[in-house]
Amino acid sequence: MENTSAEKKYNIWIAVLSIAIPVVVALLFSVKLSDFGIHVKPFSFLPPIYAGINGLTAVLLVTAVFAIKNGNRTLHERLMKTAIACSVAFLGMYVAYHSSAESTNFGDTNHDQILSEAEIQAVGFVRYVYYFILLTHIALSVIIIPFVLLTYVRAISNNFARHKALAKITFPMWLYVAVTGVIIYLMISPYYAN
Repeated sequence: MENTSAEKKYNIWIAVLSIAIPVVVALLFSVKLSDFGIHVKPFSFLPPIYAGINGLTAVLLVTAVFAIKNGNRTLHERLMKTAIACSVAFLGMYVAYHSSAESTNFGDTNHDQILSEAEIQAVGFVRYVYYFILLTHIALSVIIIPFVLLTYVRAISNNFARHKALAKITFPMWLYVAVTGVIIYLMISPYYAN
C-alpha cells in the first residue's frame, strides 16, 4: 500500500485552486479594462496564440503517454510539466483577451453584437454543434483542474499506482479540453471583429 500522507499536505491547496481558478476567471471575464478607464486595443493577436497553445498541449499530452508507455519517465515528467505550463499560459492569455474585447457571437457576420434571424439561419445547425462543443469544453475545463492537480501531486509524491489510475481519467478529459479549444477557435474566428 502506497503512502498517501505526502499527498494530503497538498489537498487544501488543490481544493482552494480548484475553486479559486474558475471563480477568478468568471469574475475577470465579466470585468473589462475599460471599466477602469484603461482603454487598450483588444489583444486581438491572442486567440490564435492560445488556440495554438491548446493544440500544443494536446500534442504534449499524447507524446507524454507514449513516453511513459515506452518507459521514459523523465521525458514523461518534462512533457507533463510543459503541458501544465501551457495550460497556465493559455489561461493568462484567455483572460487578457477577454478583459479587453467584447464577446463574439457565433454567426455574427456583421460584428454588431446582435444575431439577426438571417445570421442565425445562415449558420444553421452548425450553431448547435458549436454551442455543444463550447459548453462541454467549458464544463470540463473547470472539472479538469482538480484532476490535473491531484494526478500531478500523486506523481511528485511517488504514489505511482494511484497516479496511473487517476491519469487514466484525467488524460481523456484534458485532451478533450485541449482539442476542443482549437476547434472552438477555428469555428468562432470568422466572427471576430477586427
